[in-house]
Amino acid sequence: MSAGHILVVDDEPSMLRYLQTVLELDSYRVTTACNGAEAVEKVQRANPDLVLLDMVMPGADGLETLQRIREVRPATKVVMLSCVRDTRKVAHAMRLGAQDYLSKPVQKEEMSEVLRFCLENMEPGGPGAGEAIEVSEGVFFFSATQQMRQLRAQAMQVARFDFPVLLLGESGTGKEVLAHLIHKYSDRSHRTFLKVNCAAMPSELLESELFGYEPGAFTGAVKSKPGKFELCNKGTLLLDEIGEMSSALQAKLLQVLQDGQFSRLGGRNTVKVDVRVLAATNINMPQAIAQKAFREDLYYRLNSFVLRMPSLRERREEVPMMLRHFMIHIAERYACAPLNVSPQLVQSCENYPWPGNIRELENFVKRYLVLGDESAAIAELQQGTSRDPQTGIVVRMEEKQPQPTPDLKEMVRNLKNGAEMEVIAQVLEETAWNRKRAATQLNISYKALLYKIRQYDIRPRQAG
Repeated sequence: MSAGHILVVDDEPSMLRYLQTVLELDSYRVTTACNGAEAVEKVQRANPDLVLLDMVMPGADGLETLQRIREVRPATKVVMLSCVRDTRKVAHAMRLGAQDYLSKPVQKEEMSEVLRFCLENMEPGGPGAGEAIEVSEGVFFFSATQQMRQLRAQAMQVARFDFPVLLLGESGTGKEVLAHLIHKYSDRSHRTFLKVNCAAMPSELLESELFGYEPGAFTGAVKSKPGKFELCNKGTLLLDEIGEMSSALQAKLLQVLQDGQFSRLGGRNTVKVDVRVLAATNINMPQAIAQKAFREDLYYRLNSFVLRMPSLRERREEVPMMLRHFMIHIAERYACAPLNVSPQLVQSCENYPWPGNIRELENFVKRYLVLGDESAAIAELQQGTSRDPQTGIVVRMEEKQPQPTPDLKEMVRNLKNGAEMEVIAQVLEETAWNRKRAATQLNISYKALLYKIRQYDIRPRQAG
């Protein structure tokens, strides 16, 4: 049985033959095209499951062809083939709707992993399935699982109704991204979107930030200043970490939600505003209400509709998509070439529990891009995870049950690390801290050596 229909588009006959042979050996049905115009015609006529599209071609290049494919068949998945180290073009392709990219020369193992992810882990043919939707400049909402597609659909539906929405979820899951999605598909999308972190400032400062102040309201207030509610009139205001707001300020917020009006600090006049409020928190709201840390009346005013952002552990299938996405966009941001994402690295990322969720994954990609050492990146993940041999469940090391001889294992690990640190320090001293020579002598990469120096905090010995 065929694994799927793939259209390969490339102006190099040798590359077409190579990819066709490799794909057919894996039971894919393959069609080829040697230019953009032929590709668009075959997409329209044959409706393939996926298109492998070369970035650089004479005539209509990959980006132009991708745009045309998105116009005639919006649901068709496209993976770009790029031999140029131009991260801006790759990132632009992702914004136009490409699912992923492969660097030339194409490695079979990496291509198989990308195709498996695109064709097996995503609902075929669904509108927008497996997409990274740009909800604001540089801000993307990922939806490669049924759970996230349902959440996206709910958010887009509730966006049309002008009432408060409460966004729940662990820290780092992307509640702010969900708020941007709601704003993007609301009638206020052409108006201002502002975010206020309620945990980032004291209560008095937060009140002036939200509602503004008049001259003389406090020391240093020499002229009037509008608050975020006024600046966001007719728009959308996200109150992040609302669970950290003081009780007194909660009462004033409740009044604004009920009446749409308030007074600036030190002011007598009433200000009327029309603002849609979205509130986000990672705390247990029923527990906070029971402990009198959050007003029950405000809670019921905010939760006209509740959306819960799942943790990354609950949607591991999206990790490969996010991994490649962050690689491309972070590389673009720092003007460097993206690194290949091997199946081994993808597997390690899928096994890791990501307690810091998407924020932790993004930071991991930044470190990998800087150090460029895949083995060190995989080791970093594996040091924080372990797979139970009986259940196969991946857990963090600290969550495992105590072992019979933990002290012995710790001793062996410390001895190994200590020996490694001593060898590296000795070679660095012998080479007068010439890191390139030291890396060659140690038979490791230059970036791996830099990683080890930071890991063990190795410093030049003081003379004397």
